[in-house]
Amino acid sequence: MTHEARINTVVESLTKAPRNINLSDDSGKAKTITEVFGSNVFSLKEMSRTLPKPIFKSFMKQLRGNQTLDKVTADAIAHAVKVWAIERGASHFTHWFQPMTDSTAEKHDSFLTLKSTFFNGFEEVTALETFSGSQLLQSEPDASSFPSGGMRTTFEARGYTVWDTKSPMFIQDGPHGTAILYVPSVFISYNGEALDEKSVLLRSSEVLNKTVLEFLSMIEEVDEDHPRTKNVFTTLGTEQEYFLIDRGLYTLRPDLKITGRTLLGGLPPRHQQLEDHYFGKIPTRVLAAISECEHELAKLGVPIKTRHNEVAPAQFEVAPIFEEAMQAVDHNLLTMDVLHRVAHRHKLKVLFHEKPFRGVNGSGKHCNWSMSTDQGDNLLDPSAAPENNLRFLFFLVAILKAVLDHGDLLRAGIASASNDHRLGAHEAPPGIISVFLGSQLNEVLNAIEENRPVDYDATGTQMQNVRVKGTVLDLKVATLPSIARDLTDRNRTSPFAFTGNKFEFRAVGSKQSTSFPVTLLNSAVASSLTEMKEALRKQMGDKKVASREDQLAVIREYIKKTKPIRFEGDNYSDEWVAEAAKRGLPNIVKSPDAFQCLLKDKNADMLRQTGVFSDAELTSRYHILMEKYAKDVMIEAQTLLTMVIQHVLPAAYTYRGELADTASKIVTIGLDATAESRVIKELSPVVANLQDRVQELEKLANHWTEIEDVSELAFYASEKVLPAMEAVRELADYLERNISDKLWSFPKYTELFLNI
Repeated sequence: MTHEARINTVVESLTKAPRNINLSDDSGKAKTITEVFGSNVFSLKEMSRTLPKPIFKSFMKQLRGNQTLDKVTADAIAHAVKVWAIERGASHFTHWFQPMTDSTAEKHDSFLTLKSTFFNGFEEVTALETFSGSQLLQSEPDASSFPSGGMRTTFEARGYTVWDTKSPMFIQDGPHGTAILYVPSVFISYNGEALDEKSVLLRSSEVLNKTVLEFLSMIEEVDEDHPRTKNVFTTLGTEQEYFLIDRGLYTLRPDLKITGRTLLGGLPPRHQQLEDHYFGKIPTRVLAAISECEHELAKLGVPIKTRHNEVAPAQFEVAPIFEEAMQAVDHNLLTMDVLHRVAHRHKLKVLFHEKPFRGVNGSGKHCNWSMSTDQGDNLLDPSAAPENNLRFLFFLVAILKAVLDHGDLLRAGIASASNDHRLGAHEAPPGIISVFLGSQLNEVLNAIEENRPVDYDATGTQMQNVRVKGTVLDLKVATLPSIARDLTDRNRTSPFAFTGNKFEFRAVGSKQSTSFPVTLLNSAVASSLTEMKEALRKQMGDKKVASREDQLAVIREYIKKTKPIRFEGDNYSDEWVAEAAKRGLPNIVKSPDAFQCLLKDKNADMLRQTGVFSDAELTSRYHILMEKYAKDVMIEAQTLLTMVIQHVLPAAYTYRGELADTASKIVTIGLDATAESRVIKELSPVVANLQDRVQELEKLANHWTEIEDVSELAFYASEKVLPAMEAVRELADYLERNISDKLWSFPKYTELFLNI
């Protein structure tokens, strides 16, 4: 790889035309989103159209948990979906699942089968396309080749994928006009342990549903006008941030290709400091790619609502409409997959790493989480007067209690080697998990705690009727309409903020699956709600339904208990770090420390008691996360060594040699070579120091193979290897700034940011 290759690729990137796709129908009219939305999904509507009524009725009973899926129903569904898929060009099917790798997995099986017929003693083989109920319900991938954390050994290879009936099947377009039928599935071992992210998410959702229903039965009067709630589910809206860079330039960066982030490189003079990229005009190539991506996602039933430039150069975001959490997780993983594939078609590369470029904003995956009933009620809707909405207050305080008791567990849920580079930086919340409620809700909780009326003037509003509409802003321009101001400002520094009728878990990393952090959140809320439910039961005595006074008494008790977790200020400030320590809130900076919180008694007991994790599953999860962290860091270290030894140091040697040769020639003709000699003297100690740091990093990398315990390995990577890598990078980046550009082979930040 040479300087010429870099420059040629930069020039080529500037001449690439946007890819054109046809989104019109046969008449040339552009198709609307509603026309294509869900067209590749075998939805309930499609099932009701293609299945016999008794079969569809039986399946709906199974979805409600009233019966298991029998063979007759499974066979009928399999036949219907096979016919539907083949009509759309499908030749294969796959059980699509989520192993513990933050990605998805799939093994394609053909619909092809062979049937033998005998004519006068001679066999004739006929090809058929078949798909049975047993093939639909489960498949058998090799379990030993996926992370299991010691639950499975290599010779214990059997594992099962099982159709998740609540997630609809869908078709993804393949090459050459073919297609693949996807069957969303869970992944379990031969003994039934969860080997995936989805199984535990489903468990946590069921636990939370059961707990909420038990609580609602204690506080709600049931009659014809107010029927009993039969189902509660979590909702999720996942904002996905990512970077897009030119694919040609990406191929010249070994660090980006291998690790997902730049291990070398300094900021250009202009990057994000003018704050002009955020919500700016989307570049043409990027808009073409995103438009095609949205079209593909619409066919898959993924409801993308928003797209925009993010803060950093070459950074963007897409966000969907809220859905049931399990569906939202599937759709987010599909969004990442489609973005990846479509970007390649446009000669772009999508980067989901939380911090691909040092010095500018990293990427998160903001999880907007709430709970809803089968009657369409959002349980986190405060209503016009939240002080009178005791149901809302009970759930609100239960969530505060969950975050207070298990904030370190939530921190473990978003920990990774990549997210560590983002958390605590200038654009992301620190490792301290706290909750922002806003001035109005804070005043409501304070008033209840102090047993006094709510003072809305204390929230900064000056009207008693602002509970519905907020204040009105006068813009002093006659042609502009009056603007209604929300009751509470936003706090973008908070890792867990209430945003009107939901909580936004902002600390989740951009490349991780949301399954694990949402599983931990569901479990913690179910546990705290169980505790508050028991407190309410004691308070209400023999009553069948708790009185208002009973509910207020418990709410008031838990408002007092949860005050330490509420914080309304700047989470980025040093003052908050000191204040959080006084409150007893943990500040977990590194992932290995966070992972250990999984096995803390209070967290492990809660996860076991709720039934979300078994002992073996929890221990295995800990080992998987520790091992992955260590491997991620060591892969980065080896990549950095290769780049410096093969490219950076040779470039420095060449530059120094050229300067020395030039200085010698200048002196020969009787001129002063002080300038050249000064540069050589400044570079030489840097080069020597870099050689020393490279040798130290090599020794650390070699010692890595001698460590067997995964916990020790993770801490070794965190405490020894990462600082050594940082020392190498500082010197390499100095050389990038100070040697001739013609000798530098790697595309620089300026080129990576601007060439799209």
